[in-house]
Amino acid sequence: MQVTTADTGASVELSATCFERDFNEPLVHQSVVAQLAGARSGTRAQKTRAQVSGGGIKPFRQKGTGRARAGTIRSPLWTGGGKVFAARTQDFSQKLNKKMYRAAMASILSELLRQDRLKVVAAFAVESGKTRDGIAKLGELGLERGLVVLAEDDAMTERALSNVPHVDVIDVSGVNPANLVGADTVVITEGAIRKLEEWLA
Repeated sequence: MQVTTADTGASVELSATCFERDFNEPLVHQSVVAQLAGARSGTRAQKTRAQVSGGGIKPFRQKGTGRARAGTIRSPLWTGGGKVFAARTQDFSQKLNKKMYRAAMASILSELLRQDRLKVVAAFAVESGKTRDGIAKLGELGLERGLVVLAEDDAMTERALSNVPHVDVIDVSGVNPANLVGADTVVITEGAIRKLEEWLA
């Protein structure tokens, strides 16, 4: 299929494998959940009474003090004691087969194109690295909030758009189901499309 670039008006041929797929909502949902789950650090940790330091001696004698008997100051009942059900580091990642992941990506890209939320441009660069030039570039494309996908890392363009609210800039290696689904509009360069087509083929 062919689309017209938003900046030059030239025609670009898109692969049917990547941009003419039916929308598979369950698969897309699974891929987004897996992406977000894999991004969780899961580094929370607490100590049980066995791991808290100190408490090796009985704090006071068993009888005659009028207090409840206690064998250690590291009891969960005491301030500074261990936790009864201590949190542990967790791995939240979910397995998703490569074939399923690629199918989900193609499904999302196809749906974005059908909904007119995908804008193809011949090139996108802000060589000055200035925010005002980046905003002007976005204005030419009518983009107020969304995602800009470049063929490769461009430090000056990323710098120019880093302070623009609701606009993210990534290279094609950073594209994933979560940031595609979450973007109002996706502006993608022709070079990035060729790399995606090669990867998703």
